[in-house]
Formats: sequence, structure tokens, C-alpha cells
Amino acid sequence: MGFGDYPAEYNPKVHGPYDPARYYGKPDTPFGQVKLGDLSSWLMRRNKTPSAFLGVFSRAFWRWQHKYAQPKRAGMAPLMQVTLASVAFFYVLNYKRMKAHRRYELH
Repeated sequence: MGFGDYPAEYNPKVHGPYDPARYYGKPDTPFGQVKLGDLSSWLMRRNKTPSAFLGVFSRAFWRWQHKYAQPKRAGMAPLMQVTLASVAFFYVLNYKRMKAHRRYELH
């Protein structure tokens, strides 16, 4: 599978139009339904290649796009989500400096 190609499991005659938010591989037990004793075997069945991780993030991004950003009346939800995510990200990046700064006397 090269960059930009369809997944090998995708068959247009069976699946219809391609949806980047859908997983076309063999379905497995969802994580929420895995029993604690079966967790190790479930984890061993996962594909742990870099392309598989990129596929997971790509599908999650497209699911977010379809739900929040691309509807006709999307509203402020996607803008607020991106804003709050960036605020949290930069807070984590600058926490060390802010922690040291809280004991300063500014008068």
C-alpha cells in the first residue's frame, strides 16, 4: 500500500463509494467489549506498523470532520474544539515556566 492509495481491503463493487472514515479490514471485537482475560490476545491481533497508526489517526480525523466541520450547519463547535485543544497544548508546553513564575512578586 503506497501513500495515497486505497486500502487493500477496499473493493468498490462491494463497499460502494470510498469513505476515508471507515475501516475496511476484517471486523474485530470493539475495545469496550473485550474481557480482561482476552485483552492480551486482543492486543496481539492489532497491526502495529507505522502505516496502521497513521490510518487510525486519519480515520479519527475524518470522523471528526464528518461530524463537526463538514455539516451544512456546523456552528461554532469545530472552532471551539480547535481553540480549546490549542490552549491545552500550549499550556502543557509552557507549564514549567508558569510554575516557576507563580512565586514571583510583581510589585
